[in-house]
Amino acid sequence: MNKEEYKNVYVFAEQREGEIQPVALELLGKARELADGYGEKLVAILAGYKVADKAQTLIAYGADEVVLVDAPELKDYITEQYAQAIYQVIEAYKPRIVLYGATTIGRDLAPRLSARVNTGLTADCTKLALAEDDKEFLMTRPAFGGNIMATIVIREHRPQMATVRPGVMQKLAKDDSRKGVVLEFTPKFDESKFKVKLIETVKEAKDTVDITAAKVLVSGGRGVGNTEGFAKLQKLADVLGGQVSSSRAMVDAGVMPHDRQVGQTGKTVRPNLYLACGISGAIQHLAGMEESELIIAINKDKFAPIFNVADLGIVGDLHKIVPMLTERLAKEIEK
Repeated sequence: MNKEEYKNVYVFAEQREGEIQPVALELLGKARELADGYGEKLVAILAGYKVADKAQTLIAYGADEVVLVDAPELKDYITEQYAQAIYQVIEAYKPRIVLYGATTIGRDLAPRLSARVNTGLTADCTKLALAEDDKEFLMTRPAFGGNIMATIVIREHRPQMATVRPGVMQKLAKDDSRKGVVLEFTPKFDESKFKVKLIETVKEAKDTVDITAAKVLVSGGRGVGNTEGFAKLQKLADVLGGQVSSSRAMVDAGVMPHDRQVGQTGKTVRPNLYLACGISGAIQHLAGMEESELIIAINKDKFAPIFNVADLGIVGDLHKIVPMLTERLAKEIEK
């Protein structure tokens, strides 16, 4: 393999029903930094059917070029159709790096593509960077159950591929004045390999909360104890105009639903305020919230690891402190 042939940083711009997913814009933000570090272009791959009007959005969020793969076969996400199309894009353009969101689609598509192009894939990255000396692409992710953070380098194979969870990277400010180039790409499908058909899409109505979009999170851990304890957190969250989230311990105990879980096996959040109540601060949890702008921790154990990342720590019983804090804040807001 001649590594010199591989240029530019590519992002698989995931869309669903014609709507660009937030993780695609977040990846463009980080990929812009990587591409500038190499002095190369940032290219978005936009695959779907009748999605050409979304190309300018990707340019506005940092892409220099958009490879538009528009075909009826790509109307809905089906593994084989998308794998064939994106594989042909990679073979034609030879990207240095390809990034995917660690979503249900990205986690299905990326491994298949890495196998087809015979390269590596680093999953669930929490940090992407370039080495200062030789500009090797450094991909960092939790390993060994989250007990260490491993930085992985793919020296021999190209492209270098990684998936990144939603909420980890920050998107750039939208600039509608940016100019870019849209390259139309027409894949040649081998329909004999289309073994799966989408017969019907049934959407389940769920009253779910997207904690990754919350500006304020009041998060509870083992110290909260039960649903009555989380009711206290909910009152505080209501006063602050925020949402309640949870550590894995409370999800495993059946007290909180999985969509509220913060951490390595949950969601990565970056709120303006993260209030950690009764959370010890295991590395798996810290990986999901340590980029929060302001972290306040309440814990009875003054040696709890959460205090190492907290901007402000309160040592004490959350069951006494949270109601007092709620009452005091409510009075201040009333003023």
